[in-house]
Amino acid sequence: MSTSYLSDLRRPWVDGDKSLHQITEDVCAPLERGPGLLWWAGFLLSAAVLATGATLVTHQIWTGIGTWGLNRTVGWSFDIANFVFWVGIGHAGTLISAILFLFRQRWRTSVNRAAEAMTIFAVMCAGTFPLIHMGRPWLAFWVLPYPNTRGTLWVNFRSPLLWDVFAISTYFLVSLTFWYIGLIPDLATARDRARPGLRKRLLALAALGWNGSHRTWSRYEKVYLLLAGLATPLVFSVHTIVSMDFATSIVPGWHTTIFPPYFVCGAIFSGFGMVLTLMTVARKVMHFEAYITPRHLDAIGKITLLTSWIVTLAYSTELFTAWSSVNPYERFAFANRLAGPYGWGFGVMVLCNVLIPQLLWSPRVRTSAGLLFVISIFINIGMWFERFVIITVSLHRDYLPSSWAMYAPTYVEVGTLLGSFGLFFTCFFLFCRFLPMIALGEVKGVSGYARKHPDTAAAAPGAALASPTPEAAHAD
Repeated sequence: MSTSYLSDLRRPWVDGDKSLHQITEDVCAPLERGPGLLWWAGFLLSAAVLATGATLVTHQIWTGIGTWGLNRTVGWSFDIANFVFWVGIGHAGTLISAILFLFRQRWRTSVNRAAEAMTIFAVMCAGTFPLIHMGRPWLAFWVLPYPNTRGTLWVNFRSPLLWDVFAISTYFLVSLTFWYIGLIPDLATARDRARPGLRKRLLALAALGWNGSHRTWSRYEKVYLLLAGLATPLVFSVHTIVSMDFATSIVPGWHTTIFPPYFVCGAIFSGFGMVLTLMTVARKVMHFEAYITPRHLDAIGKITLLTSWIVTLAYSTELFTAWSSVNPYERFAFANRLAGPYGWGFGVMVLCNVLIPQLLWSPRVRTSAGLLFVISIFINIGMWFERFVIITVSLHRDYLPSSWAMYAPTYVEVGTLLGSFGLFFTCFFLFCRFLPMIALGEVKGVSGYARKHPDTAAAAPGAALASPTPEAAHAD
């Protein structure tokens, strides 16, 4: 029976005084046992929604973009709002994996693997919408700058839409590489535990000959640190480039220099909202309460609250700038957001992104999985409405009142949005079933945090319950 010696200044990041073997058993258990009823129900529902969305996408490509509810005034709406929404969802994964790794934040170790997977799946969802918006996705290769025989036809390097292609593809490749490199030690562990057969051969191929030697670990840590350094600028560059799609235009409400930091912070805010949604459910369904503890939820809740305040500042700055501006079109654009036909959308945005996150000031709320799940759902809704307000509400009333028009999404657009959620959750269910959801090597590295080794404890009876000295507490 193991004995716990806890620091009087720190608390462990893994509950239950787990041994290294117990951690391996707990994390690998979902991979080695058959999927349960909840997994099958969630997977089949997600797959059905994905199939519905794929059918509607096929219909709109076959028929044309006229199946959307767009008009001469509103040329962008659901598709671009969804694109920006999904790109934002992916930011939290890179932030947790790369930036918090560089800052040596130990709490990231239990959630980084799932957050990295979430990033990849979200970018996959985001990439589908520009392809659909092209109308002829089979000609998507035209945006790639490669030597061709099309004469003077070449990509426009001055277009922010082309920057999107470079930013999203680079973001996806770096995130995928970062995620896979982090998986290699755990794939080797799963390989060694697997029975002879196809699964063991596939795991051996994916583990790239990992042998767990000191030399292998040393090279792995250098590569991981290098990739973390490369991935960090992407958190800021990708959504900055997306914001320039709007900021370089002359549409009132768009041409503003606050958009790059505003979009980046909003993306991190929405990304952490999705992390909370997934982690609060996964810790219960996968029985990972000992690894995704209330302390982890509290840390994520604090970052969510911070980014909510930054987003609130951005909203206020936009309104103040428009109010103090001498440009009547800018004033009207924001007055229309507040009190126009889509004023209810602005109200939903403020409620979900500004008011409801203030509940996170309470430590009880930040450590309650149920309350965090509800708050995260509101954040996801609010951040989607933010993109809808920026795009649709700014477009539907432009400079000429004669061209004003109302926009309403069709069932094709709504189905396409639901299909993207189906793709996201289908991929996430498959990830939870076939790959370790928690980074074994990293969690084992912090499992002894805030614990004192029994050999250094006092030998007197009852020493197991005694607190270590302050000097020993600082020893780690």
